[in-house]
This record gives sequence, C-alpha cells and structure tokens, in this order.
Amino acid sequence: MRTSVLVTGAEGMLGADVVPVLSAAGLDVTPAGRAAVDVTDVAAVASAVAGHDVVVNCAAWTAVDDAETAEGRAFEVNATAAASLAGACADAGARLVHVSTDYVFDGSARTPYAEDAPIAPRTAYGRTKAAGEWAVRARLPDRSWILRTAWLYGEHGPNFVRTMARLEAERDVVDVVDDQWGQPTWTLDVARRIADVLRVGPPAGTYHATSAGRTTWFGLARAVFALLGADPERVRPTTSAAFVRPAPRPAWSVLGHEGWARAGLDPLPDWEDALRRAAAGTSLLARAGRQ
Repeated sequence: MRTSVLVTGAEGMLGADVVPVLSAAGLDVTPAGRAAVDVTDVAAVASAVAGHDVVVNCAAWTAVDDAETAEGRAFEVNATAAASLAGACADAGARLVHVSTDYVFDGSARTPYAEDAPIAPRTAYGRTKAAGEWAVRARLPDRSWILRTAWLYGEHGPNFVRTMARLEAERDVVDVVDDQWGQPTWTLDVARRIADVLRVGPPAGTYHATSAGRTTWFGLARAVFALLGADPERVRPTTSAAFVRPAPRPAWSVLGHEGWARAGLDPLPDWEDALRRAAAGTSLLARAGRQ
C-alpha cells in the first residue's frame, strides 16, 4: 500500500511544487488548498488528516507586513492551525512535515544560524511562525519535522526573482538593497528535500531547507539580470533605509545546514546553481515579462 500524504496549502508557491514532486516519488497525494481544507477549522482539519500517513503543511500566512496589523489572524493560520494539524496527526498516528521560516530569528547574527540557535522574532509574522513551531514540537515531538526555509522563489507565485525580471523589462535602472543577507531558495529544491525526508525518515526535529551560499537582494537581482542577458550594472545598490516597511526585514537570514548530516543528506545546492536551473527548466523568467 502506498504512503498517503495530505498537502495543505497545496495551491501556494511551495505547495504547487510539493504535490507533483511527491506524486512522482510514488506517494498517494491529496492536495488541499484553502477551499478544500480551512486549516483554522479544527473539525475540518481532523477530518482531512484522518486516513493519511503523512501531512505536509505548506499553509501559512505569509503577508509579512499585513501581519503587523492583523497578528491575531496570522496567529490563527501560522500557530493555531499548526497546533490543530499536529494534534490531528497525533490522533491519526500520522507524521508531519511543517514548513517554517528564517523570521523566527532576530536577524542580528553574522554567522549562519544553527538549527538549535535561540529564536527571537522581531515581527508579528515571525512570532506567529515561532508559535507554530512550538505547537508542533509540543503536540507531536517524535513524528514531526520542522523545515525552515527563506527567500523562496518559484514558478507558481509572485516572488522577488519574477519581480526583478519584470523590472528589467520596464526600467533602465533598478535600486535594490545590499544590506540584507540571505539564501535565495528555489521551491522545487525544497519540494525535493521534503520528498527526501519522507524517503529517508531522519530523526524528528528542526532542519534548514535553504540553498547553500549567501548573497544580498542586490546580488540576487544582478544574477537575474545576467541570466536575462541584461547588464547587471543596471542594478544599483541601496540600503534598507530607502525601503522602510511596516515589518522590519532581517539583516541576516543565513541559516546553517549541519542538521542534514543527521539525516544522511547533503545540504541543498548553492543558490546560484539553483537559480540557473530554475531559469533553464521553468518559465519563471519568461512569465515575468520576457519573451
């Protein structure tokens, strides 16, 4: 009998890659978008989880700025729903893969955050995601994996890479912040790593599913321009002070990957390699306005 997997948030940028990747791996996948399963409804969650061996939770409130004035609603999706899913998995004897974020850290470090580094979120979004992590660990400590990721881009949703490709076609020059560091990560690589986790079954715990290497948003924008055959010098560096947002962005979102050794898995590939593969193998850049 094939392993049955429920994927919540299946219509989001990450979930839209997770569903076909897990299906191709031979798993029996039930995609559950918002219309199919309201993750804030405890009864609906319990009903949806029943009969599944694994739940992959890609559902999340990801509107970082909006969460500053709607933290209660963000908490329902990112924390209360995570608790409901973990509880339903406990009742059903299922395992849970829960996707989290770099925003649980304060962004003040200068070396990669280890999986067990103290968390100290500085935003409403980060607080709600941290609460979701806590709930998963508390309610399903031995059958859950928390995968933190960051700086996601992919073919199935709005993201920074697509925005830069559109701006390359519309503007002579683009100003991009050069004082925020992170790891641009392709959603397809994360989806494949989730498949690896289900195949290998590593120890329960927290892992960092971000690309290797590091760069700034400015460096990423220049890489996008180069892949489009445009002059990277058209991207100019600026600082975060030029783009003040309701929720402060972390200055440092570089995550360590030591935990994968426990799983017998290598870290994800380097971000530049991933970006080249994404540009060559998907319509990510073409759909952003390039022909």
